[in-house]
Amino acid sequence: MSGSSTSDQPVRSGEERDGPLLITEDEELLDDLLRLCAAAGALPEVAHRPPLCAPEWESAPLVIVGADCAARLSGTGRRPGVVIAGRDADDVAVLRQAVAVGAERVLALPEGERWLVDRIADAVEGAGAPALTVGVIGGRGGAGASTLAVALAVTAARAGERTLLVDGDPLGGGLDVLLGGEQEKGLRWPAFAESHGRVAGGALAESLPRLHSLRVLSWDRGAEVAIPPPAMRAVLAAARRRGGVVVVDLPRRVDETTAEALAQVDVGLLLVPAELRAVAAARRVADAVRAVLRDVRVVACGQPGVGHGGGPGAEETARLVGLPLAGELAWDAGLPEDLARGTVPGARARGPLARFCAGFWERARGGGAEPVGGAGERELGGASE
Repeated sequence: MSGSSTSDQPVRSGEERDGPLLITEDEELLDDLLRLCAAAGALPEVAHRPPLCAPEWESAPLVIVGADCAARLSGTGRRPGVVIAGRDADDVAVLRQAVAVGAERVLALPEGERWLVDRIADAVEGAGAPALTVGVIGGRGGAGASTLAVALAVTAARAGERTLLVDGDPLGGGLDVLLGGEQEKGLRWPAFAESHGRVAGGALAESLPRLHSLRVLSWDRGAEVAIPPPAMRAVLAAARRRGGVVVVDLPRRVDETTAEALAQVDVGLLLVPAELRAVAAARRVADAVRAVLRDVRVVACGQPGVGHGGGPGAEETARLVGLPLAGELAWDAGLPEDLARGTVPGARARGPLARFCAGFWERARGGGAEPVGGAGERELGGASE
C-alpha cells in the first residue's frame, strides 16, 4: 500500500481522456490505484461515486471500481472493460454485483497488482498489431551493420511508418551520433538499466530523442556499457507494443542480453561483405544467432575494388553462410564521404543504401509467402533460398 496522499498523485484533467476511470471513496485504495496507473504510464480520471450514464462511464478505455462502490453500480449500464478492485476477491456481495454489471474481473490488492498494471497499460495503449521488428547484425567487425540499421529506420520513417531505432550494441559508439543527434535532449540507455516488468510503450517513445522523424534509443557518452537482460526485454516489448517498425542494431556476440533482444525480433539481417574471410566469420555469428532466432537472412554487400570474379556473389555468399538471401547491397562509393560529412545513412533516397532499404520494406509489407519467425510470426516476402 502506498503511503502517499491522493493529492500528491497525478490525475487527468477533464480534457485528457485516454486514462482509466477510477471510482472509489476509499482513500487508501485510491492511493494504490493511482500508483498502479503511474506504473502503467497512464493518467486517470477520478470519480468518488459511480456516474449514472455519464460520459465518463461510456468513454473511458477502462473503469476500475473500488469494492466500496460496487453496490452502487446499479443503473450505470453494462459496458466492457470494468474491473472491481478491493482487498477481498471472495466477497460474495461484490461478486454478485460484478456479475450484474458484467465486470471482467474482481481482484484483490496487492496480489493482483501486476495483472492490473498490465490491464491498464493494454487499455491505454490499445491492442493493435505489434511492430515489425528487424535486427541487424554484422557478419564481421566493420561490416556496416550500424549504418544499415540507421538507413532502414530512416527509410521506414520517410515512408510514414511509426519508427523506433534501438541501439543494442553498447560498444558501437552510439547511433545518435550517426543521426547527428548526440546533443539532442532525451533519455539514453542508462536511464532504463533498472527497467523490468511492464514499460509503457507511449511513455518510452515520448522520452526518447526524436531525430529525422523517428525515435532513437541510444547510448550516452558515459562509462556505463551494459544492458541487463530484464531491461532489454522490458524496453523492446514496450517498443513492439506501439506498432509500426522497430529496428535493432545488435552486437555480433550473442550474450544473455542479445538473446533477449533476438527473442523479440521477427527477422534478422546478417550483413556479410562479399569476401571469403567475412563469410568464415559470418558462419560463426549465424550459428549463434540461429540458436535464438529462427528467421535470419544474409544481406550480401559489395566491397570497394572488388569486381566480378573478385569474390563470391550474393547467392554464393548466402550459400556459404548457410542462410537464405535477403538481398544484395551494392557498394556505394560515396558512402564514406557522406558519413565523414555527417550525412545520415539512407538520407540520399536514390543512393544504393536507400534503394536497398526501400526494397526491403516494400517486400516486408507486401505479405510474401515465406513465414517469418521470432516474436511476431508474421510473413515477409522477398527472400530466396
